[in-house]
Amino acid sequence: MADYIRPKRWHVFLYLCVPVALFMFTVIVPVLQALFYSLFKWTGGPNKTFSGLTNYFTLVSDKLFWQAFGHNLFLVAACVLGQIGLAFVFVMILNVKSVKCKGLHSTLTFFPATISAVAIGMVWRIIFDYRYGLLNFIIGALGFTAGQKIWLNEASSIMAVVAIPLIWQYIGYYMIILLSAITVIDREIYEVAELDGASTVQRAVHITLPLIKNTILVCLTLCIAGNMKAFDHIYVMTSGGPGSASNVMAMYGYITSFVQSNMGYGSAISMGIFILSLAIIGLTQFGIGRFSREAV
Repeated sequence: MADYIRPKRWHVFLYLCVPVALFMFTVIVPVLQALFYSLFKWTGGPNKTFSGLTNYFTLVSDKLFWQAFGHNLFLVAACVLGQIGLAFVFVMILNVKSVKCKGLHSTLTFFPATISAVAIGMVWRIIFDYRYGLLNFIIGALGFTAGQKIWLNEASSIMAVVAIPLIWQYIGYYMIILLSAITVIDREIYEVAELDGASTVQRAVHITLPLIKNTILVCLTLCIAGNMKAFDHIYVMTSGGPGSASNVMAMYGYITSFVQSNMGYGSAISMGIFILSLAIIGLTQFGIGRFSREAV
C-alpha cells in the first residue's frame, strides 16, 4: 500500500520545478546580478567600468553604512523583544482557560499584519504629527503640554519612534505562529505541573519555552531577516531623517542607487545587507543551539 501511494520521482520533480524556478528567478538571480554589478563603477546607463573590489573596500570604511547597520541592529533588538516577546506574553494570556473569545482576540491582533507597510507608516506618521497628531493631542488633553514633542524630528529618540509601528504591526503575526505551536502541546503536561504547584510563569518558562524552542528559532530568523531589510515604514515616516538619525541599510542603498545614481556602490550595499543578515541569523542559531545543548 505504501509503495502504491508513494509518488514517482518525476512527479516530485514536476511539482517542484515551478516553485524552484520561481525561487531562482526572484531570489538567486537578483543576488547574482547584484554581485555582478557591485564589481563595476556604474551610474545606471549602458556603460560600466570594471572596478573589482573597490566598492567593497569603500563599503568597509563607510561610516554612514555602519551607522545604518547599527540602526538595523537596534530595530532587530527592539522587535525581538517587542514582537516575539509580547506575542509570547499574549499567547500565554490567551492560553488561560478563563479567557473568552480567543479566536476573536487572535483575529483582531493579527489584522495589522495584513495591512500594507506603507499604509501603516502613513497612519503612524499622522499619529506622531506635532500639530495634528493623536499622540500630542492626548498628551495635551491630559495636561502634560511639556511632554509634547516633534516626535519625527527628535534625533535622540527617532529610532525608538520608528520601531513602534514595526512592533505593533507584527505582534499578531508571531502570535499566530506561537499559538499554533503551543496548541499541539499535551494539556496533561500543564495539568500535572499545576497540580504540583507550578505557577503560570513557571509553566511558561519551564514547560512552554523548551517545547516550542524550534518555533521560536523560526520566529527569530523571520524577525531578524525582516528588520535587517526594514525600509517601507521608515521611508514613509522619516525617509531616514532627521539627517541620518533613522537611516537604515536598505534606505542607504536606495538613496545611493536611485537618488545619487550610483548603482554599482548601491549593489555593493545590497550585498553587504545580504552578508550581514546571514551572519547575524547564523550566529543567533548557533548561540541558541549551543545554549540548548548546555541546558540539556
